[in-house]
Amino acid sequence: MADEELRDAVAAGALAAEAGHRELLQSIVEVARAIFGARASSIFLLDAEADELVFEAVAGEGAASLIGQRLPSSTGIAGWVLVTRQPLVLDDLENDPRFARDVAESTGYVPKSLMAVPLLHDEEVLGVLQVLDRPQRERFSLQEMELLGLFGNQAAIALDLLGRARRARAVVDDASPLGVVARLAATLDALPEDRREPGLALLASLERVLGP
Repeated sequence: MADEELRDAVAAGALAAEAGHRELLQSIVEVARAIFGARASSIFLLDAEADELVFEAVAGEGAASLIGQRLPSSTGIAGWVLVTRQPLVLDDLENDPRFARDVAESTGYVPKSLMAVPLLHDEEVLGVLQVLDRPQRERFSLQEMELLGLFGNQAAIALDLLGRARRARAVVDDASPLGVVARLAATLDALPEDRREPGLALLASLERVLGP
């Protein structure tokens, strides 16, 4: 297989993985919305380099237009949950000083109540899950909080996998030495058994030449 064909095959695999993880995130927000009887549910991904929160999956209100939109990572309730790493339940957003009403208005939907949990994976905060405008009850129960936490755990795993798939695709497309090494490793892995050993020996020789 030519280098270009191999690179295309690896890139296609990374793209397929990315699409699968995005579908998983979408299914999480749709199920969360249905389970809680909410008007909307969304998952924000933290783009650490840009210091922004990105709408990665949305169900219900805003689903058609919010995907891909970005906000400063400190914005509103989502920003508070991201920074504090604490879940939050608010039944009266209008009177909460953390609520960024202007941002909500810019999305075309202003919620009245909200539940949110940070998405943590291996102690790293990856984003925020929000459930908006669930039917009002006397109290938010412990069982509901546990259920929201379970959705958050699944969303965090999916976000981690999505990030890995995107980083893999970036490396494959990269013209830097790291990208070259990644493609070389993929080439060696694709070699038939009778050619793989000489290839590994060549790579070991190269390591000795370039090493300290």
